[in-house]
Amino acid sequence: MTAVLAVDLGKTGCRAVLWTGPDGPEHPVREVPGAPGLAESDGVTAAVAAVTAAAALVDELSSELPSGRLDAVCVGAAGAAADPAAARSLAELLLDALPADEVAVTSDAVTAHAGALGGGAGVVLAAGTGAVTVGIGEDGTFTRVDGWGPWLGDEGSGAWIGRAGLRAALRSHDGRGPATALTAAAAERYGDLDRLPATVGHCANPARLTAAFAPRVAGAAADGDRVATEIMRDAAAALAEAVVAAARGAGGTHPLPVAVTGGLTGIGAPLMDPFTDLLHASGLPLRVTPALGDPLHGARLLALDSAGPHEPLVIRVHRTTAPPP
Repeated sequence: MTAVLAVDLGKTGCRAVLWTGPDGPEHPVREVPGAPGLAESDGVTAAVAAVTAAAALVDELSSELPSGRLDAVCVGAAGAAADPAAARSLAELLLDALPADEVAVTSDAVTAHAGALGGGAGVVLAAGTGAVTVGIGEDGTFTRVDGWGPWLGDEGSGAWIGRAGLRAALRSHDGRGPATALTAAAAERYGDLDRLPATVGHCANPARLTAAFAPRVAGAAADGDRVATEIMRDAAAALAEAVVAAARGAGGTHPLPVAVTGGLTGIGAPLMDPFTDLLHASGLPLRVTPALGDPLHGARLLALDSAGPHEPLVIRVHRTTAPPP
């Protein structure tokens, strides 16, 4: 029996779960505040603080560790891909701080990919408020598409759909665009449309605010609204384009699995049906499959498996002396 600590270190939150058996998590997930990213100033220091705070559950459950220590820790950290030197520093510092025989650090995109596809090669589209696509080939070839944020990218995301819907509502409100059910939906959701720019501009998180309108756009499309339907088709085209680009980057000739994760998957047929049709029309050997797990499952898989396609993207450090008490 092995003991593995899996960590998902994001910019908002840091989640950790302890596995002490082969069949799944036996202990609840602990979540603490995250860190700004390894590539940021003092990013490593903040990451160590976040991970060790989340790892306090190891002390609480130490009596249940088979050998009194962890066999492995795997951290999927935001910023690890942009700064591999910082990722190695984090791994080394955590090896000093935790009673573990090995610490592995990789990008949070890599652990998300591994979790969604069970540690195998393929493409993972993470679509929520934002959107990023990761492709990993059998040889570890890594491709990242979009994820450039709400102002420069994240095309087809919840924020993108919501923003397009609100623009269409304002165009109709002005008489510049066709009539659409989105005008009434926007007024119902946000109030006076003449004050909508101020409502969005004064919000601490405008991307999240506009993403909240995406389900209304999808609902209007499902009801047959032509403007909303066009927005959803454009979003599907943007997401499919990202998946195709990632698949080409990952290489391979056999059918590549494609998993879609994130809150946007619940938006339903107005988005997912044209998205799937466009993937089929791409001519690439792609196979849409349900996501098997989340980033914590991916971190656990990578902690235990050093022979899969993700290994070139993982930094591992091993203990050569006795672990700290």
